[in-house]
Parts: sequence; structure tokens; C-alpha cells
Amino acid sequence: MSKEGSTNLILLGPPGSGKGTQARKLMEKFGIPQISTGDILRDKKKEKSKLGQEIKEIMESGRLVSDELVIQIVEERLQADDCRYGYILDGFPRNVAQADALDQLLERIGHKITQVLDLAVNEDELVRRLTGRRVCRQCQQMYHVEFAPPKKAGVCDRCGGELYQRDDDTEKTIRERLRVYRDETAPLINYYSRKKLLKSVDGLKAPEVVTAEILQIIEASRQR
Repeated sequence: MSKEGSTNLILLGPPGSGKGTQARKLMEKFGIPQISTGDILRDKKKEKSKLGQEIKEIMESGRLVSDELVIQIVEERLQADDCRYGYILDGFPRNVAQADALDQLLERIGHKITQVLDLAVNEDELVRRLTGRRVCRQCQQMYHVEFAPPKKAGVCDRCGGELYQRDDDTEKTIRERLRVYRDETAPLINYYSRKKLLKSVDGLKAPEVVTAEILQIIEASRQR
């Protein structure tokens, strides 16, 4: 059961909007976990339990894990001891059906969402951010051709390995990922706006400015 005054957040935003960066800052600030359904599924897949083996079979066949199973593992995760002072939901809910199911789940376990934060960044900027990413083939160190370039083009500073662009960081792939986001996840903006939980933050600003604005929003929500 979450405590009164818990910070229970949902982070929305397309790929490349900076959700991961902001989630890390909020984890440090409030001492609460970032809950990524992708991470949970990967962990569950390693378990010998019946649920773990079911998830493993689904994921290895290339199918999507059903909303019912996702809700089941999210419910289990939200009741873990490290969530008693709050949590950050990242990548969930993914669509309106999941948001409805989450509402029912939260009511069932006595939790409430404090704030839904949408990191707004235009599509051309997202493409620029994501297509510029480079990864070392040897040590997996991440770089960016504009924002965090290596000292020598194409060569890892850490181990001297070759830097490459992942297949999912090409413009064509990124445009498709953004289309899927618009179709599936963007409707959540209206969903949470109607519930008066959503605040939009300009993700084009410097990361530290975005963090400061998010903290102001959370503080204001606590005083309502």
C-alpha cells in the first residue's frame, strides 16, 4: 500500500523526448523506483515460475504480451516494498485500454496517480536526436554526433572500438516508431487531460531546466 503523500507519476513522451534522463533525476530526488514494463518483462522472462515461462514463450515467439498479463505484473510490482513512497511509470500505460485497466488496478490496491507528465518535443527534433546516436561495437558506450561526440570520429574514447548506428536509429525506423506512438500513445494526453492530471513540459529546453519545471509541477500538485 502506498503512503499518504506518495509521489506516483506517469511519464509520457515519444522516443527521444528525454524520459529516461528525467526519470533518473526524479528517482534521485524522491528515492522512488522507475518502473518500466519492458524491464519487468525481461526480468520475469528469466524466472522459473509459471508466469515467467509464459512470458518467455510469448516474447521469444515475437508476439506482444497481452494487456491482461502486463496489468498482472504491474500490480505485483506496485505492491513491492520499494514503492511505498511512490514510483515512476515509464512506458505504461501504452494506450487508452491499458490506462482504463490501470485505473481499475489503482482503485483496487488503494493508490492514486499524483501527476502525469508529458515531455513535448516536435518530430523533426526527435529525429535529429535519435539519428545522431552512435554505439561502440565492443563496450556499448553511447555517443551522439552532435551532443556527445567522440574525440575521434567513429572511434570509441573508452576502448578504441568502432562506433556504429543501430538499425532502429535510422530515420525510416524512427519515423515509424513515432507514427506508432502518435497512433497508440498520444491519445493518452487527452485521456489524462480530462482527468486534470496532465501537465505538458517543453522537452526542447535544457535537461536541467526541464527537471526544475517538473519539480515545480509536482510540488504544486501536492498543495492541491
